[in-house]
Amino acid sequence: MKRGKKYTEAAKLVDRGNQYEVAEAIDLVKKTAVAKFDETVEAHIRLGVDGRHADQQVRGAVVLPHGTGRTVRVLVFAKGDKVSEAEAAGADYVGGEELIPKIQNEGWFEFDVVVATPDMMGVVGRLGRVLGPKGLMPNPKAGTVTMDVTKAVQDIKAGKIEYRLDKANIIHCPVGKVSFSEEQLTENFNTLMDAIIKAKPSSAKGQYLRSVTIASTMGPGVKINPMRIG
Repeated sequence: MKRGKKYTEAAKLVDRGNQYEVAEAIDLVKKTAVAKFDETVEAHIRLGVDGRHADQQVRGAVVLPHGTGRTVRVLVFAKGDKVSEAEAAGADYVGGEELIPKIQNEGWFEFDVVVATPDMMGVVGRLGRVLGPKGLMPNPKAGTVTMDVTKAVQDIKAGKIEYRLDKANIIHCPVGKVSFSEEQLTENFNTLMDAIIKAKPSSAKGQYLRSVTIASTMGPGVKINPMRIG
């Protein structure tokens, strides 16, 4: 893959063979972000687990103290008085059965997170085939299946993110924007890492944090020393 001149110049600042301290790595990510837009800073964490086994799954959610820097659109499936509660909490869309054909047949996906009350999961379950592959299916572990829709919506709007393993046992999560201060990015990163470390399955053997890399959307990856985290 051919890289642009700006990327090549920026990449020279990063020693690929080195594992940096968190503060150093964040400083480098900010310096190597050369795009004209406010790039997202992402963490990529490879874990020493095998996600094919149910007892080694790592999944949950955490509220980043400084948010992600992007506006998140929330869809809530609810009925009765929970509809007005969700609207009052700031949900962008609230509905029920009537949204099924809109999503299934018309391909409507103007939302980033889906919350549902438990009594609506029968309805939402019918959307499993379309929401599942996009990672949008509500989940009790992530706090998106709940009767407390006010807290769920407010947390998401405040910067709650979900983390989960991909097929290669890597977690990919945003920790803010390049425009954030180093302190804000460091606090967000440490909050995410604390949550992932606490979520370590009891059946996981050997080194849990195998590798940790952070990068901006268009910038080179910067490795962090996993032994210096937590």
